[in-house]
Amino acid sequence: MWQEYLDQAIESRGDSLIKLRRHLHQYPETSGQEFQTTAYLVDLLKDMGCACHVPADKRGIVADIGSVPLPRMALRADLDALQIQDEKSVAYRSQHTGVMHACGHDAHCAILVGALEGLQQIMQQGRLPWPVSVRGIFQPAEETAVGAKEMVQFGALEDVEAILGMHVDPSRQVGSIGLRDGVSTANCDEIRVQLRGVGGHAARPHEAVDPLSAAAQLVQSIYLNVPRTTDSQDSVVVTFGRISGGSNSNVIPHSVELRGTLRTLCGKVRKRVQKKLTDLCRGVSATTGVAIDLEIKTEIDSVVNDPSLNQILRSAAIDVLDPSNVEVISRSSMGSEDFSVYLSHVPGAMFRLGTATEDRQTHLHASNFDIAEEVIVLAAKILARSAVRWFDPNKIDDCQSVAGGLTK
Repeated sequence: MWQEYLDQAIESRGDSLIKLRRHLHQYPETSGQEFQTTAYLVDLLKDMGCACHVPADKRGIVADIGSVPLPRMALRADLDALQIQDEKSVAYRSQHTGVMHACGHDAHCAILVGALEGLQQIMQQGRLPWPVSVRGIFQPAEETAVGAKEMVQFGALEDVEAILGMHVDPSRQVGSIGLRDGVSTANCDEIRVQLRGVGGHAARPHEAVDPLSAAAQLVQSIYLNVPRTTDSQDSVVVTFGRISGGSNSNVIPHSVELRGTLRTLCGKVRKRVQKKLTDLCRGVSATTGVAIDLEIKTEIDSVVNDPSLNQILRSAAIDVLDPSNVEVISRSSMGSEDFSVYLSHVPGAMFRLGTATEDRQTHLHASNFDIAEEVIVLAAKILARSAVRWFDPNKIDDCQSVAGGLTK
């Protein structure tokens, strides 16, 4: 059967896919700087026989296989790394000081290469059950939430009618995946607050209008009031991750900047909390005399998984994994993902890939982050099988037959 040939094609490349992942892990590039990563992958993909297209700024790749005039199924991975020092003691630790793949994007790239490689091989061997047309999207700048928009503007979704993606999940065990229909991740808005007062001597605060004190009061007010004025059944997270102002310990600064994020799962709650933040800023400004300007920038909408595409992923995963390890994700994540940008144009779905073992328990964005590399082949099989199934004229019946075979 075609599934066996596809699995064998991917399995035969297991060592090279791990080698690829380790190369990317050693030479990570941050968002907006993925030039060498792009060039390295383009050479590899062209050698595989993919038709590659790269934006003018040399970041990101659209890689096509299958020349038949069919609507395309897209598979997406991300390229960028984070500004975190790699603290692991492994041969493939990052060689770039202060930069590492702490979110698994190196593994995502290896998985997508594996899926495309397997599909390309059995396509050339004439072992596919029906024609397929698949596009790999290697996206830059996921961490800064601009890369998906850049790729859509480049034309990555032209002729595409559906898209699939994956993300490593160190909270799940190796050999398992998680799927969720509907809302999967949170809306994410960036919060920027500028506070302007009157600077002065630290010994004479009465002569100043202290924006730092107002900033502290504002953060506390938001942290206390937002949860108390939001229905406890509505998920909301407001977190400030940066406060900057002043340069001397004995000088009250004239201005302070706060930066943070607002995360919600519901559009109505999103608007309500945005208004609450505006009201709190006005209140603190009135009581302190500090001018406060609030800017809320919509960064990312929720990932909303298409149920029919999730069924295709389920069916493929049940064949690859033990059926009991194809799990339903019970709650939406308050994290965010710019995969949602593609979903505003075409239906899609993203699954969570378990990467944890008993002796490896790490977290995303941690300085010791790593994965169990055997998941690369497993995920590549699931993606590749799902892409083929999407072109099956009988896929609706097949999906319905596996709908109940899941664990909660």
